[in-house]
Amino acid sequence: MKVGIVGATGYGGVELYRILSNHPYVEECILYSSSEMDVPYIHSFPHLTDLSSHILNNIDVDEIKNNVKVLFLATPPGVSRTLSPQFIGSDVKIIDLSGDLRLKNKSEYEKWYKRECVAEDVLEKAVYGLSELNKADITKADLLANPGCFPTATILGLAPVVREKRIHEQSIIVDAKTGVSGAGRNASQATHFSEVNENVKIYKVHEHQHVPEIEQALHALNDAVSYISFSTHLIPMTRGIMSTIYASLTDTYTTEKLLDLYKEFYADSPFVRIRKQNEFPSTKEVYGSNFCDIGIKIDERTNRVTIVSVIDNLMKGAAGQAVQNFNLMNGFDETTGLFHAPIYP
Repeated sequence: MKVGIVGATGYGGVELYRILSNHPYVEECILYSSSEMDVPYIHSFPHLTDLSSHILNNIDVDEIKNNVKVLFLATPPGVSRTLSPQFIGSDVKIIDLSGDLRLKNKSEYEKWYKRECVAEDVLEKAVYGLSELNKADITKADLLANPGCFPTATILGLAPVVREKRIHEQSIIVDAKTGVSGAGRNASQATHFSEVNENVKIYKVHEHQHVPEIEQALHALNDAVSYISFSTHLIPMTRGIMSTIYASLTDTYTTEKLLDLYKEFYADSPFVRIRKQNEFPSTKEVYGSNFCDIGIKIDERTNRVTIVSVIDNLMKGAAGQAVQNFNLMNGFDETTGLFHAPIYP
């Protein structure tokens, strides 16, 4: 089939192109951009010289409907709000990476994203695309909200103990760190080399737009979850997310028993890897891959659990997960085009 990528000049867009251009069920990637129409793709990404002869196309809804079966929206928030509704009822399936379709509560979106939300009837049609929790609905979806990067790492880290009520729901604290590519390709003072290098910065304190997405997903697993404490930090590396999660246990458990719970919970999830006891993942160990690696340990002194969950923010946190959802939506094995070893070192 032919697929389209809107926002092809961003980091998420080029990562989608890298995966889909080698996908066995993709005949062609048609690339769209609102800023660089009729320009060769290699002008944005010279590393694709001799690998791509694509020209960036204008975003023409009718042309897309006539040529594309699945459209990926690798765009900033706000674009999908106007673009997605135009494809409802057509033969084009939409996979939105922007965040516009993730929150089911319209007022929550407007509060956290500080922009107008898409119409409620569109939100109702959108399926949340965390396949480890929502695979059955994803296989039937025509309009899909690809999860955010921080939510992916955090929700996967918490899902087993939240669903099985092994932790006190109001005790959840998340300390999350991300590489600079999570801020996108456009330069800013916050991502300037001299601002980031040899520096660690907390940002969006109590204001990060991924907070309600995490709470929404956890609440669906256990309605006793209402609020979490969530902090994000920018660290001087290109790719990767580490969510270090703390919570109080509801009873006395052993680390071994919790590891058994996680292994059982994710037994049918090929991209979630549970580490052995006393082994914790680092971001480099999932670099360039669609894996989420999780390590766990209980502090017997405090009866609290520490959960470490790592992903590559551009892969499992964006493009890789979008292709995983693409596979499920079209009846392919979910690992198609994705099941390869991380890049190391």
